[in-house]
Amino acid sequence: MQFDSKSVALEDRNKRRIDVETNNEAVGVTQRVKDMSIRCLNHFPTTLGALSLLMTTGLPASASDGPGGGPRANNGPGCNLFPAAASTGTRVPLSYFGPPPAETNPSLVGPEQELKSGQLDAINGRITLPLYLGYITGTKIPVWYILTDVSDQGQAAQLGLNYSAKLEFAGIGARTAHFGTDNVLFYDKGKVDFTPHRVLTPGTPNAYPPAQAAPGSVGDKNYSPLVNIDGIIYDAPIVAFNVPATAINFPNGNVDYTKVHDEVVAIDPVGRTVTLQLVNGFSFGRPVWYLSMDSSDPTVAAIEGATYAPLLGNLPTGGDDSFDSPVERIFIAENGALDCANPQRQGLDAAIIDGFRPNNTFGGIPTLALDYSPAWDINLYEWTPASVAQGYVQQLREEFQILTYVQDGLLTGPNGTPFGSIGVINNCPIVERLD
Repeated sequence: MQFDSKSVALEDRNKRRIDVETNNEAVGVTQRVKDMSIRCLNHFPTTLGALSLLMTTGLPASASDGPGGGPRANNGPGCNLFPAAASTGTRVPLSYFGPPPAETNPSLVGPEQELKSGQLDAINGRITLPLYLGYITGTKIPVWYILTDVSDQGQAAQLGLNYSAKLEFAGIGARTAHFGTDNVLFYDKGKVDFTPHRVLTPGTPNAYPPAQAAPGSVGDKNYSPLVNIDGIIYDAPIVAFNVPATAINFPNGNVDYTKVHDEVVAIDPVGRTVTLQLVNGFSFGRPVWYLSMDSSDPTVAAIEGATYAPLLGNLPTGGDDSFDSPVERIFIAENGALDCANPQRQGLDAAIIDGFRPNNTFGGIPTLALDYSPAWDINLYEWTPASVAQGYVQQLREEFQILTYVQDGLLTGPNGTPFGSIGVINNCPIVERLD
């Protein structure tokens, strides 16, 4: 395996990780949450049982607006998944190696940039995407949005987006839009309020579930990142709403998060670009980077730093790869190993304690499978008390390994409940397969 991203200088490729100082204080929490009482500003849906059933980007104990720690913001092997150079352990430098096999066949060893419409920054774990401007139908209300995925293969190839055949069945969870004069896109419905400050306060005596949780951006009942344009479904998350270009002109950072999405690192409405932070994960054993943009649940959105998108909740869950399913599964550990220094680190406990990424495991993604969808159906798993006692807790990177451990009784749903969907959808477009 080798890594040969155009965004990484040769000298950096010869290192496993970059040294970035962090200033995140660990929360004094080591015990898994067993009490699923409702203590949040936004109440847990009764169908979930609890929102330990979440996907999280690993926010610090006292969450603030903005994206938090990035995928390369910690040098520990449990938090930085960036692959080693192919020259590691050899007697020749990386310059002696040929291009990665993925340049010949994208399904082979990478890296492979899946979302090709943007410029990847592999040093910092970010991507800069085109920023589009549309309006709400019948008004002059600006809608600033990005494009990441589409249900049409030709459009995907032309625009450099991820192709998702499953999105064809996502109309029930999509808003509608049409083209007006000069092909400007007009959204029929769906508004987002970015003015709230994100609230995330750890519970006591355990950090999870949080004592308070409120998302930093809130969509109305008609908002979903998915949009139906003449029968084609696009993933078009809103990153700013009802503000002029002058109010969101932060091309060099120092972003006002009461005006833009919390995952924005920089935004340039004049040059029409936006830079977003990426998140660590795995798919079928391979490390990936993805965007965390929206969630169908407000408390999940608060933990994610995402937008609460109620209409996204119309998508059916629990069907996985059945006919007419618009979703794909994501697997999230509740009580995995802790500490960025631990290469087995994974899960919600770790993320809430150290403030870094939970290293979630995805099902199919582009170039590895045909069943990819950016609409991820959250499946939470818990190591059983017997598994913990026997030292079996480890970092799980592959879907069928997780399913086998469920079958073998090593993993269950939370508190020993049956494993499966928790009924929450997160919009997480895949950006890069790191190997």
